[in-house]
Amino acid sequence: MKLMECVPNFSEGRDKTILDAIATAIKNVKGVALLDIDPGADTNRTVFTMAGEPEAVVEAAFQAIKKAAELIDMSKHKGAHPRMGATDVCPFIPISEMTMDECVEYAKQLGKRVGEELGIPVYLYEYAATKEEWRNLSNIRNGEYEALPEKAKDPYWKPDFGPHTFNAKSGATAIGAREFLIAYNINLNTRDKKKASEIAQIIRESGRPARDENGKLLKDENGNPIYIPGLFSHCKAVGWFIESYDRAQISINLTNYKITPPHLVLEKVRELASEMGMQVTGSELVGLIPKSALVEAGKFYLQRLQESTGIPEKMIMQTAIQSMGLAELAPFDLNKKVIEYAIAGKDLLVNLKVDAFCDLLSTDAPAPGGGSVSALCSAISGALSAMVANLTIGKKGYEKVTEEAMKLAPRGQEIKQKSLEVIDKDTDAFFALMDAMRLPKKTEEEIAYRKAQIENCTQQAINAPLETMRLAFSALELASKIAKIGNTNALSDAGVAALTAFCASQSAYYNILINIPGITDEEFKQKTLAEAKELLEKCKIIADSVEKYVCEQLKSKG
Repeated sequence: MKLMECVPNFSEGRDKTILDAIATAIKNVKGVALLDIDPGADTNRTVFTMAGEPEAVVEAAFQAIKKAAELIDMSKHKGAHPRMGATDVCPFIPISEMTMDECVEYAKQLGKRVGEELGIPVYLYEYAATKEEWRNLSNIRNGEYEALPEKAKDPYWKPDFGPHTFNAKSGATAIGAREFLIAYNINLNTRDKKKASEIAQIIRESGRPARDENGKLLKDENGNPIYIPGLFSHCKAVGWFIESYDRAQISINLTNYKITPPHLVLEKVRELASEMGMQVTGSELVGLIPKSALVEAGKFYLQRLQESTGIPEKMIMQTAIQSMGLAELAPFDLNKKVIEYAIAGKDLLVNLKVDAFCDLLSTDAPAPGGGSVSALCSAISGALSAMVANLTIGKKGYEKVTEEAMKLAPRGQEIKQKSLEVIDKDTDAFFALMDAMRLPKKTEEEIAYRKAQIENCTQQAINAPLETMRLAFSALELASKIAKIGNTNALSDAGVAALTAFCASQSAYYNILINIPGITDEEFKQKTLAEAKELLEKCKIIADSVEKYVCEQLKSKG
């Protein structure tokens, strides 16, 4: 599922009425979760954090910026933090199944709308910047709000969107795209801040001052201090003493965890601390973390243990929590600390127990239905194949295939996870279609809008089972592979994995056929039907092959 985060900063940190109004504007947008509101009275600035489906996040950001423009008067604003607008900055951050390029496009969409509809000058920054010097936010914000009247006269400062004029009430806004920032602290078994600072200087990107053998600072020919580069890029770090914890910490900001992940920094700090006679007792995550970062860490430690990474993602993350000591100072709740879990709906079908799901399925409720069931079958198939792979890894007599089984198990988990997501995606698409059909149709404009919405929602109702068919095909390929190399004591399970995957494919195909007559886009209709038919044929070939193989092997056992 595509997820994007947005962290708009508003130039108001004291008036709760204004902050509540902005929060309400965000909460009124479906598909977005408002995760945090962090006001600062001294800075007179508040950071909002929200996340959700990309299009919904863009809409929520616009509504928040619009509300801020209505309620905040920059001509009267005073605060300690640099600022140039009612909405000062508004970055988009990719969370899952998102690229930075996609975030850049969403930043441009929002910037265009803010500029045209609200009349606010918009500058694109960081990855979205149209000028190299504008990648750095401080360059754009140089001179702050007070410099905007002069910038409005300078052609160089023509904004990317909106009028090249001074907006006295709202100022200007920087909209951009950046990586997720992870705030991460490492705990030491010392109260000595200097020791923590020494390690911080070694690991941070900016490095540390060079000194001679007598400890004197080294300088270049111009008299400037010479710095030894730090070990990690995209890493900012300082050492400090936290009285409430009665220990020193290394406080770290990781500005691109995909390049510098927290677990690798932790391992290097453990090494450095040991050389200095200290120990790392644990670590602390401040705020939230993307699921992928914690999963990567868990896999790192599982591989060290020479254990399978093809286990459920929450088990992988628990390995990371234990290995990194993330629960040393306070309980670490995955549902609150992992951003994807924090924004997930609490009434999802996948959260139901098996009996509750079947009970709901058996009522006259229009959903869940066959589409969700077909996705569930695909998930079960992936899970079964992962199980067979895990029952093969490390078993006597299967040493030659252990390496391959170690690769197949994670693939089964991936199919399982993606299929589980489609269970709710299918039901959501159905309800969206029902809502579209209830739209008013009294005027020509209403009729045209309703028709367009029905077409769009019908396509989504078809795309969900089509996605299931693609996953089912992958599940069948996986079942075929694991049946041939897997633990023969679980051969029947591999066979069931293939059967349930084919069932998922066939039943998803039915759901496509029942919805396709409602499509008016002939190109979409023909393309979808062609792909679905081809997938079904491929699935049947593999399913028949696995069934034949499994039956022959089981008979030979008898």
